[in-house]
Amino acid sequence: MKTGIMLKLLSATAIAGTVAVLSVAQAGTLENMERERAILLDALLSAELDPKKRQQKIEVSRNRLIDLERMVLRDKSLAGKNTPAVRAAFENYDLTFLVHASVEHNRSLIEHWLQQVGVSSESLMNARLGRR
Repeated sequence: MKTGIMLKLLSATAIAGTVAVLSVAQAGTLENMERERAILLDALLSAELDPKKRQQKIEVSRNRLIDLERMVLRDKSLAGKNTPAVRAAFENYDLTFLVHASVEHNRSLIEHWLQQVGVSSESLMNARLGRR
């Protein structure tokens, strides 16, 4: 009789653990898009990549972001959410939907992102490399 109770307890614990892990591991469309955008920005700004490798990484991330941005824009579950992350995402369209916004403004990804964060191409070209 104790063996049957132990098996039921182990079974219930395993099911509860699986449900907990699955609910934590599931990211929404907005989180996935933000993660991919961070990967793209890392590739754009990394000094360690050679130009060919950088271009490959940018192209892969850009293609993923196109799809993810569309998914976020069409995600009806975000319409009812009033979380700070959702509000910030839609208030900062040009930074959140980077690929679509850069195409709309007819700029390269890096040029568009730099302008949105307040850095112009001219100021960047005039900057000196140094330590602070």
